[in-house]
This record gives sequence, structure tokens and C-alpha cells, in this order.
Amino acid sequence: MHIKKHLSFSALRQSVGELFGQIDDCRQAGKVDFTLHDCLMSALAMMFFQDPSLLSFQRRMQDRMQSNNLKTMFGVKAIPSDAVLRKTVDPIDTANINPCFWILFAHLQRGKQLLTYKLDSGHYLIALDGSQYFSSEKINCPSCLTYKGTKSTLRYSHQILQAVMLHPNMGQVIPLAPEPIIKADGNDKNDCERSAGKRLIAKIRAAHPKSKIMVTGDGLYSNQPFIDALKANVMSFVLVAKPTDHKILFQWVEELDGLGGVEHMELCDQKGRRHLYRWVNQVLLNGTRDADQVNFFDYWLTVDQKVTYHNSWVTDQTVSKQNIVELVKAGRARWKIENETFNTLKNQGYHLEHNFGHGQQHLSNNFFVLNLLAFFIHQILELCDTGYQYCRSKFSSRKEYWNNLRGAIRLMLFRNFDHLLRNVADPPEIWAPD
Repeated sequence: MHIKKHLSFSALRQSVGELFGQIDDCRQAGKVDFTLHDCLMSALAMMFFQDPSLLSFQRRMQDRMQSNNLKTMFGVKAIPSDAVLRKTVDPIDTANINPCFWILFAHLQRGKQLLTYKLDSGHYLIALDGSQYFSSEKINCPSCLTYKGTKSTLRYSHQILQAVMLHPNMGQVIPLAPEPIIKADGNDKNDCERSAGKRLIAKIRAAHPKSKIMVTGDGLYSNQPFIDALKANVMSFVLVAKPTDHKILFQWVEELDGLGGVEHMELCDQKGRRHLYRWVNQVLLNGTRDADQVNFFDYWLTVDQKVTYHNSWVTDQTVSKQNIVELVKAGRARWKIENETFNTLKNQGYHLEHNFGHGQQHLSNNFFVLNLLAFFIHQILELCDTGYQYCRSKFSSRKEYWNNLRGAIRLMLFRNFDHLLRNVADPPEIWAPD
């Protein structure tokens, strides 16, 4: 059923569970009814099946059958109540959960699944983007960011900076551990996405010291301090550069273009669409005395003599006829973090913006990270697990697929996740009278 045994759901769940079991429990011994492992794994299962009511259904199954699907699939010995779950998960520092991302990443490396994510240049492409997943006028914690709402009322929010590994030709993205954009202890000022970005790329480099990495991001990142941080971490980049943010850069490009110092290339595909490329190497990022030299390129897509897409970027890679097409694809692939990551998490059943519990320490961020871990496991199964792929193919929509999985585990007890997939994909025949 599986391409690689260590990429099966059982193997992934076991590795994550082992890390959960190693987290120090600061609660008083002898007064604990539910282990940290069971609480964290119960929360992960809730996110995995995209069901905020999962725990109550499985407790009722335990009462009825003396077993439940959290036990058989997720190794949960005792299912906590919602209140106990929130109280237990709140004090856990998210830094103790984040290594799960590197563990799952290592499973993909071992299975050689990451080879398909390499660009022709040998780089792994990592996109950065920020997102807000919680906002309220009343509910808050010391880590909440604060801002004025539309009616000048104070609002509290949680935001993160997310990094995903992606490839222009791959449908699945590989999420890395997110960086929270929060107020640090004793700090009255809001954190910002750029500062979080510098912290995140340093952590990514520390976790992957030998990998060739290319970072792509929107216009927020195409500034000298962030580019210098990328260079310090030995990372290449393809960053959006907007004319409004880089007026001097674009003036130089236009002047060079008028003097014949800018390269052009035009391609026409099988659908009759025209792809127009323009590039120039070694131009100054801005007008300051110590400005970085970057390489500039932009791209137009024309359909029926109408421009349907245009964008421009800066990069450290020397641009040529041999790599301009790949660089444009790398720059355009940034949309995958918005559409195939955040849009999926917010609108495709993961309830990302649902308040599972806010807490006063780490609860809100921990629930976000566990939700993202569930999404990561789904991405691996979509990529590698033929049983998962076969079951998914039986349903016309993703929503219908997960509705059937949720319905099945509420009614029936399964030996493991594969047993669930087989029964949902090919339900056993039920005898009926003529």
C-alpha cells in the first residue's frame, strides 16, 4: 500500500509521538491523570481529522466499546476533556513541538522524496509569507499583538511568518516550523514580519546547514537589510521588486534598456500565449552609497494581445537565457504559499481561524502549530501513500472525502489508519433482503 514504509501514517505518527513523549512535564507528579503525550496527540488527531468535536465522540465510543480510534490510530491511552487539554497544552513552549517539522522532513529525505523539489540550479525553493490566524476585541494574552480596528477599537491578534518548501511543478508544499510574530516578554512594542523573517532564515540555515536554498518572497523582503541577512546565511533569493518601492532601480533599468544594455527574450507556447522576458545584471538595489548590487528581471504574459500577468524581481543569481525561464517560475511559485497553504488552512476544513482555545501562555500558537503539523502529514500522504491516494480518488471533492472519514470513525472502530482507508474506499457489502 505504501511507497516507503517509513512514509506511512503509522511511521509518521510514531515519530511525532516519540517526540511528544520526550517533552518535560512540569506538572506535579501523582496529580496527573493525562500525560502530555496523550494531550498533544489528542490535539493533533483533532486537527488531523479537522473535527473540533472529535474527542467527545471518541470518549463515547470508549464507553460503548471499551476502545476508540484515538487509541488504535494515535496511541492515546486516555482521552482528556477539552478543558484539561487546553490547561495542559497552554504551558508547553512551542519550541518543544517545532522539532516535529524537522522529523517529518527527515522522513521525506530518507525516502528521497525531496529530489523532485530541486530546481535545475540545485536549489531548494523556500517561500516566506505572513498571516494572521486570530483576532479579537476581548480575548487576549501577553503575547498578543495590538492594533486599532476600523472603529478605532483596540484589537488583539496572533500572526505568524510561515516558510514552505515548494516547486513550480509540484502540487504539494512542505511546511517548515513557523516563526511567531508576537510581543516578547517585557516588550511593549509589536514584533514585525521583517524581524521574524531574519529569525526564521537563521533557524532554517541552522537546521539545514549544507542545503542550497533559494528564498522567494513578496516586496516586503526586497530591501537591503533583509538581503544582507540572506547573504549572511548563504541563501540565494528571488524577491518581488515593485516600481513604487524601488524607483531608482527602475529608472536605471529603463535608462539601460534605452541604451541597449538590457537583454530581452520572447517565447510563444502551444496555446499561443506570449511570454516576454527582460533582464539586466549588476544594478544597484537603491540609491544609497553602500547599496547592494543585484540582478533584475521582469516578465509579461500576453494572451490574445492582452497582458494578463506582469511582475518583476531581484535576485543574486546571474540571469541568462539559460535560466531566465526557471527564475520566473520560481518567482511566480510564491503564490503557492498563499493559495495552497494559507487558503487551504483557512477555507478547506482545517478551521485555522477557529479559536480552539487561547490560553495565557502558548496555547493559541501550539494549536496553530499542531494544525500545521496535521497539514504536513496530509501533504506527505498525498505525495507518497498509495492507499491514501486511492481512497481520495473515490471522492469528487476534498470536503466529501474528509466528511466520509470523519463519519466512519464516529460510528466504527478501526484497527489502524490503513484499515479506515480501505473500508472508506471500498465499503464492505451489507446484506439486504430482496
